[in-house]
Amino acid sequence: MRADRGALGGLMQGKSLFDFPIHLGRDGRAIQQPEFTGMEWYDDYVLRHGDDLDEGRLVSLFRFSEPWTSWEMHPAGDEVVCCLQGHMTLHQELEDGSEQSFDLGPGDYAVNPPGAWHTADAEGPVVALFITVGKDTTHRPRD
Repeated sequence: MRADRGALGGLMQGKSLFDFPIHLGRDGRAIQQPEFTGMEWYDDYVLRHGDDLDEGRLVSLFRFSEPWTSWEMHPAGDEVVCCLQGHMTLHQELEDGSEQSFDLGPGDYAVNPPGAWHTADAEGPVVALFITVGKDTTHRPRD
């Protein structure tokens, strides 16, 4: 395997998926996003890719070490949640009113179906990968 080199022959610096999510869009494109700055970032993401949110996917990494303070729901498609480090419990409230939880360790994943409210618990450091259909994502506080 060879490393990519910049115009001057030096090694090019990769980007952190923790800081710079990727939008997987039409025609197999992977579009680097601006640096993640918090919840308001998602509003700008919708503006940048509003014409491609039906099929596009947002790919991001997050670190957390305690229970989430909110629930979220993605009505337009599945979301893949893959635990890469640590252990987490993913909780879902499904559209039919049923509830389920998944204990995830390194390499384990679960799928949040469209319309499922979900949140997560952690009691130590976790790194998780999210592949999300972001169109019309909604949040609510966690009781």
